[in-house]
Amino acid sequence: MNALKIIHANLFGKIFILISLLFFISIQSFGQAKDISSVQPHQFEIAGSQVLKINSSITGQEYVLHIQLPQHYSDTSKTFPVVYLLDSQWDFPLITAIYGDQYYDGFMPSTIIVGITWGGENPNYDARRAFDLTPTDNGQPTQFGNAEKFLSFIKKEAIPFIDSKYRTNKNNRTLAGHSFGGLFTLYALFTETELFNQYIPGSPALSWDKASLLKHIEKFSKINLSHPVKVYTYIGEYEDVPGFEKLAASIRDCRIKGLELETQIVKGSGHAGTKPEGYNRGLQQVFKRPSIKVDQEILERYVGEYEINPQLHVKLEREGSQLVGIAPGSPKMTIYAETEKDFYIMGAYLIIHFQKDDTGKVTGFQTEQYNSGFFAKKIK
Repeated sequence: MNALKIIHANLFGKIFILISLLFFISIQSFGQAKDISSVQPHQFEIAGSQVLKINSSITGQEYVLHIQLPQHYSDTSKTFPVVYLLDSQWDFPLITAIYGDQYYDGFMPSTIIVGITWGGENPNYDARRAFDLTPTDNGQPTQFGNAEKFLSFIKKEAIPFIDSKYRTNKNNRTLAGHSFGGLFTLYALFTETELFNQYIPGSPALSWDKASLLKHIEKFSKINLSHPVKVYTYIGEYEDVPGFEKLAASIRDCRIKGLELETQIVKGSGHAGTKPEGYNRGLQQVFKRPSIKVDQEILERYVGEYEINPQLHVKLEREGSQLVGIAPGSPKMTIYAETEKDFYIMGAYLIIHFQKDDTGKVTGFQTEQYNSGFFAKKIK
């Protein structure tokens, strides 16, 4: 009996120790969890981005500029096109992501992205954009209708500010905006047509103030462009498609020499959800490389076998008016001509520059790729 009591006592003691240990561990874990929860998380930043502020003497407003520099900006011999994006407070992450994909696939060149948004303490984005992005006040001058001044700010202050700080290509600017931003982008197209080379007005608020934007069409139709202008505009299937098609027809009816218009109706999409598809296709279209027809005699000089390294050779052949590339283990690739000596592969970052010696004989080609390049020597 005494032995049984001793066994029970020992067992009870072990259980008590185990419970105490578990309780101690749970207290420690609770304390650690509490400590972790009290740590403030780091803010997420887009790699390589910068933030600048500019005070406008034209609008009396502070603006914040979100800047994304391209991968090869360190090459001081180059200048870069600039995309100016409206409503950067919402769309800067989207556009920089789209740009990265389009650049990787070879559809866009190295480009500076400049997002424009509103500064000051706790800015009311809805109110500020409604004021700055609308061309007319709709009977409420304190809330709407500041587009003329806002466009003047972009032209006279924001663009010169960016040009002074970065190596920009002053002959290659794009303006992109959605909704009220799309309305403003069209307003800029109609009233300051040559300020930008490309325009991407997305799901524009065409019905604003009884479609008053269309009053600018007549003056716009009489412009003589000094440089080509590309316009890519889009709208969702469930938006005002008839109004959108009327706008597109009005622009086409102007028959402006040098103006190229492309439109898209995004299937299965409403107003806000059109942005990813619309901006993606828009940027791809306005930066589309030319594809020219090269004389067959010139193409024949490029036909032959090229050595990338002793183990890897590629062949170039002519099929009709185009070159095709054949590499071991790869499908045949069509090679498009941008100039008589500069070619590219569609959908890939692969640009080919043919090289010649002093006699005009083709010696090979130098490539540009996403992160590298190589020289291929012509051997046959």
